[in-house]
Amino acid sequence: MQRLAICLLAFWIVAPAKAQDRPVDLELALGIDVSGSVDPEEAILQRQGYIAAFRHPDVIRAIEQGMLGRIAVGYYEWAGYGHMRVISEWTEIGDEKSANAFADTLTLNPPRTAYRTAIAAAIDFAALWFDMNAFEGTRRVVDISGDGPNNWGGPVVRARERAVAQGVIINGLPIVNDRPSLSGRPQIPNLDLYYRDCVIGGPGAFIVVANTFEEFAAAVRKKLIIEIADRSPTAPKVRLIPAQRTPDRVAPPCDIGERRWDDYEDF
Repeated sequence: MQRLAICLLAFWIVAPAKAQDRPVDLELALGIDVSGSVDPEEAILQRQGYIAAFRHPDVIRAIEQGMLGRIAVGYYEWAGYGHMRVISEWTEIGDEKSANAFADTLTLNPPRTAYRTAIAAAIDFAALWFDMNAFEGTRRVVDISGDGPNNWGGPVVRARERAVAQGVIINGLPIVNDRPSLSGRPQIPNLDLYYRDCVIGGPGAFIVVANTFEEFAAAVRKKLIIEIADRSPTAPKVRLIPAQRTPDRVAPPCDIGERRWDDYEDF
């Protein structure tokens, strides 16, 4: 018995230690809506917005000025019916070269739109995806951008609760516009309030609103800087709305997307 204990102890000493996750300032999962309410032109505008943002010197500077000077980012596009498409696996960004390399990755594999809008599934995907990377951030943040409410799969508020319980912060980038979906359906009123009340969650969660797809690039850049360096947005037409009530407008119910689908065959 003593000999066995000595052998086991020797094995424990010489066995290679399990590789530890690499520390980073932030683990950031970017989830981009490519559902039927987003036409191909809009899908490309969203992708180009993130490409431009990660090439922007202000975003690169914000990353470099973090405590560790590096973040981990993953990028995926989502819709309904289980459409989850990873465009870039988890990537470390710590300087201009790595930021541009990440942006280069986003120029590949053009967006493919799909039917229905599964915000809940997009949140659930990100919450699991964090555990599959090789990084350990001081914060885990998932960004959900889109132009419509959840209308497929489970309730969005339940997905939010699950993610927040795991220590994930959910921020939002609602795209407010008057362009109808491919089926001719208009956007719901007060989509920004829907994102505020039904999508975002966790300590310090916020939304930055893009008023039209054309403003998306500016909104993305400001949102990334807030998340990375805790700075406030200053560009016009980009609005920061914290998770608080707004008395002068009525927020949509969190099941508005499901109701619309049941009533009309949604986008």
